[in-house]
Amino acid sequence: MLDEAHPVDWSPGLNGIFLTHAHIGHYAGLIHLGREVMGTRDIEVGAMPRMVEFLRNNGPWDQLVRLGNIDLVPLEDGKTLALNERLSITPLLVPHRDEYTETVGYRISGPNRSVLYIPDIDKWERWKVKIESMIAGVDVALLDGTFHSGGELPGRNMAEVPHPFIVESMRRFELLSTTEKAKVHFIHLNHTNPALQPESEARRDVERAGYHIAEQGQRIPL
Repeated sequence: MLDEAHPVDWSPGLNGIFLTHAHIGHYAGLIHLGREVMGTRDIEVGAMPRMVEFLRNNGPWDQLVRLGNIDLVPLEDGKTLALNERLSITPLLVPHRDEYTETVGYRISGPNRSVLYIPDIDKWERWKVKIESMIAGVDVALLDGTFHSGGELPGRNMAEVPHPFIVESMRRFELLSTTEKAKVHFIHLNHTNPALQPESEARRDVERAGYHIAEQGQRIPL
């Protein structure tokens, strides 16, 4: 067990972290940077304005800020941040249940390829941006595939946790070219999503239609 009075100045091998929003599965991992665990120093955390204020003004996250475990980097919608001479990232506001903070996806650009990363959005038609144009502008599109279809949460109103079902996305993208469809990798799959299972009919339907299901540990060279 670590001695909390004498935190270890240790780096987890991260140059920085970018947050999308304040739903539990998307930021709670920051707690492991605290003095009770890694005791990191000045890990840069990029976040939108409401997210920055949320972390500064709510425990236990404010302790990470006060002790210098993290260094908050405010972001702006649509404003590109250069990470170095080769990599840049652009936050993109998207509509999602913004109870505590705004929600963003990211466009990540490297010297050779670019990636669109949108793990959470209510529905594509609620976004002011046309998703097809965003797909056209990148090499890989990592898109919200939380649920395959309706009925995955028995006894719950799925409208309370809105996401574009994979079957809805496939219908919307039906007229895209084979090349454009191949850019799409569905991510953020809930444990109820049958497409998680490699041998499922749902997975086969997705792949037959020309799309992909992202795999744990998958790497995308930029």
